[in-house]
Parts: sequence; C-alpha cells; structure tokens
Amino acid sequence: MLYEANIRQYSSEGTFNAFTKDLPVLKEMGVKVIWLMPINPISSTKSKGPLGSYYAVSDYTKVNPEFGTLKDFKFLVKKAHSLGMYIILDWVPGHTGWDHVWMEDNSDFYLKNKKGEIIDPIDFRTGKSFGWTDVADLNYDNLEMQEALSQAMLYWVKEINIDGYRIDQAYAVPQAFYDKTFEALREIKPIFLLAETDIYHPGGLGLISKFDASYDWPGHSLSKDVAKGVKSANDFARHIDFTLKRYGKENILVNFVSNHDENSWNGTIKESYGPASHVFTALNYTTPGMPLIYSGQEYDLNKRLRFFEKDSFPKNTGKTMELLLQLGALKNNHKALASGKNGGSYKRLLNTKNKQVFSFERGKEGDTLVVIANLSKDYAQFTMPLEGMYRRYEDYKPKRLSASYQYDMKPWEFWILIK
Repeated sequence: MLYEANIRQYSSEGTFNAFTKDLPVLKEMGVKVIWLMPINPISSTKSKGPLGSYYAVSDYTKVNPEFGTLKDFKFLVKKAHSLGMYIILDWVPGHTGWDHVWMEDNSDFYLKNKKGEIIDPIDFRTGKSFGWTDVADLNYDNLEMQEALSQAMLYWVKEINIDGYRIDQAYAVPQAFYDKTFEALREIKPIFLLAETDIYHPGGLGLISKFDASYDWPGHSLSKDVAKGVKSANDFARHIDFTLKRYGKENILVNFVSNHDENSWNGTIKESYGPASHVFTALNYTTPGMPLIYSGQEYDLNKRLRFFEKDSFPKNTGKTMELLLQLGALKNNHKALASGKNGGSYKRLLNTKNKQVFSFERGKEGDTLVVIANLSKDYAQFTMPLEGMYRRYEDYKPKRLSASYQYDMKPWEFWILIK
C-alpha cells in the first residue's frame, strides 16, 4: 500500500516531526511505501499564492525550512525504516522555480525562446504555455544539466537513505536520462520508482518499463463515471481486462480515488464518488495493483485542501479508517492480493441477471478471494457461477455461494469472501 503525504497540510504544524509522530498509525493501516510530496525549498520569484507550489523547487539538495531541518527529515526516514516502511520522494525533473540556484550561473540549463528568454513549460500539443508561470522549463539537450540533476537524485539515496522516487511528469523526460540515472541509483541500493504517467501518454508504454509502478489514470476517471451512473460495471470490468493485457505484470498499477491534484483541483472524494467511495476504495485494494491513500482520506477528509497556502484537516477516525485498517490487513496477509510479476491471478466472474454487479476471483498458492460489488445506486439481484463455503473478510462469518441461489445486494454494497 502506498500513502501520499502532504507534509504542509497533514498537520496544523505542517512539519516533518508532526508527521513522524503518526507513522505508527500508518503502519497499523498496512502502509508499506510513503510518498512525500516535494520537500525541497520553494521559489518565491513568480510564486503562486502566499507559500507557492511544492513543484517550484529552488534547490534540489535542500529541505524546505517550512517543514523543518535536514536532521528532522533524516529522523523521519530512520523512524519509517524501523517500522518496516519505505520513503520515496516526489521528484520534479521537468522544471524548477525561477530562483533556483542554477538560474543565475547556468541559464543554459533552461529552455529559451527566440529572444533568448527562459520560458515556462510549453504544451507540445498546442505550442502554448501550460500556464505554469511559476516554473522554468529545463533543457535536456544540455548534458551538464542532466548530470547535475542525476547527482542530486543520487544524493538523497546515498546520503539520506531514501528508498526511491515518484517522478513528476515522467513522460516529459527523455528515456536516456532514466537509463543512466536509474542504473546509478540501483547500484547504491534497491529502490522503488513510481512514474506519473500511463500508457496513453506519448511513449508511455515504453516508458513504464523503466519504472516499477505507474498510475491507472483512465481507470480513475472511469470509476468516477461509474459512481455518477454515466458508465457501468461492465465498462469498469472491461477496462481492467484491457489494462492488464497492455501493462502485463512487470509494471504495478497504482489505483486511487484521490491524490493531491484530484483533491485540490477536481473535488473531494465525496464530491467525486458520493456513496460509492467505499466500494471503489475496496476495489483499489482487491483488483491487481497497488492502492494509494492520500493524506486525510483515512480521516474522511471532506474539503479541498488549499494548494498554495497553509491548510490542515481534523483527525477524527470514523468508518473510512475502520475500512482502511481492514483492507490493509487483508492486502498484506493474502498472497492472492500480491502485486507485480509474482502477484495473484485475476479472473472475472460472469454473474447473471444484473450487469451492474462486478465480480472476480483472485488466487495464489491455495489462497483464494472472491469479490462481488454492486456498482450502482439501485438494489441488485444476481446469481454466481460458484459453489462453496467462504468467510466474509470483515467478520469471518460463513457465506455460501451456489449457482442455484439468487443473491440481493444494496446499492454500492460489496462482499470480499475468503475461501
């Protein structure tokens, strides 16, 4: 399980130390990998909002003093490791802030227009600015820049002992840079590399082979359409079948109902999913891939966190925390739900009488789980082509499945049954 930590907004203090105190809670939730949003200092030149964007980095080898000191960060990493969790950093290789340390002495590290002026990132599809005016686009034709960036990435692994990176806009960086840099990183220690891309970005299918994991953005968008009744359970099931064939087992799909971009710009989980939030959370844990939880999701976060200024959320435990504790234990204790090339098998089960019911079986080495979910706002009646006794994951009470039975499900209800 992957947890995205927004240090600035995670607590009222917004510090490494405040986050470190809660690491045992994440451990109890079953978190294995913690992805920290960018921890580097933020540029003030052309910045957006009072505090600026995390993605407008002013120095790749320092920490944001807003969050604490390098010593504080080292303690966070050490504490996570002691609890059996890994730390990966959000890395921004496509652009820097306008007062980055390279800007004055290494202007050739940046792309320029015909007038010789450094430019902000341009959308290759339109030839116009993305509107990210608080950052300057890096020039990958400059090999000296590539080497400096590579050395900065090596620094955090070699000196601070982090465990990998989540690469922002991974599709915007030449694959040759990854080949050289990733090889050097892996010579230091085994690392985990997550790409912000998918097979639908330019070169995406080839690019993901360089990484351990990437996102299922199309699946996320589709799940929101299903929650709104625009798409069906059949559409969702077909997407999973198609995606598994395209990706194979080498690259782990990251499944999510929220992240920093979704929450701040597109809406809260409640806005996006309404009463369907828990069923899709459960599917993120049980379909092939790695589930992602965003800061505050475990506490029923129901606000759009401000992106360029300080914000926080109350830590009141409720039904979502209870669900995530159960799903975390399920994911970590069942071989059938393992991810990657050694992951459990996946087989869709075709029920009858209701096309809004999505069902599948996962299995590995005698460990078998069956998941049945009603992906609609209506009650559902269906039959299942299975015979046998199972246990429900939440209370281990027996549940019999038989092709001769007709079953009823409430709107957005789901069953996870263990053989």
